[in-house]
Amino acid sequence: MKKNYLILCIGALSLFTSCKNETKPNEDSSDNTFTFEEKPVIATEKSIAQLKEELTGDGFEIFDYVDPDSGDTVIMQQYFMAFLKTGPNRSQSKKEAQQLQEEHLAHLGSMYAQGFADISGPFGDEGEIRGITIYNVPTLKIADSLANMDPMVKAGRLVIEMHPWWAAKGFKLR
Repeated sequence: MKKNYLILCIGALSLFTSCKNETKPNEDSSDNTFTFEEKPVIATEKSIAQLKEELTGDGFEIFDYVDPDSGDTVIMQQYFMAFLKTGPNRSQSKKEAQQLQEEHLAHLGSMYAQGFADISGPFGDEGEIRGITIYNVPTLKIADSLANMDPMVKAGRLVIEMHPWWAAKGFKLR
């Protein structure tokens, strides 16, 4: 069962990594809902100044430093890491749990496809923390709202613990 789940997650993540669109969330403080505007993906190199202006203009927290080895300016951006933890309601039937799992994976895939999440995945043990998602949005409020839209969270099967996290903009996992 664990192997099938892992294969399904890896397959879903692989599928979603090939079709990411960039989007910009707009926070509507009047009713805690968000609307999303599509941003065209343009394959041009931006200067450090342009990237900093774009990120701060979109509301992201950033800072930069000069790498002493390369002399390059590195932009650090604040992301939000959601820890998906075992929730209080795990009484669903096997069929209901499977349906929730499918909806959960669809939600995570949608977050990735819309550009709101950069990576998601389960942990390989049976601990309290079941997985993570790293949200690429400007505020904790937006990240928390998106994470709590997950059908598994709504059903109480998972709960979210959110933390701000800093990473170098443009660096890849190895």
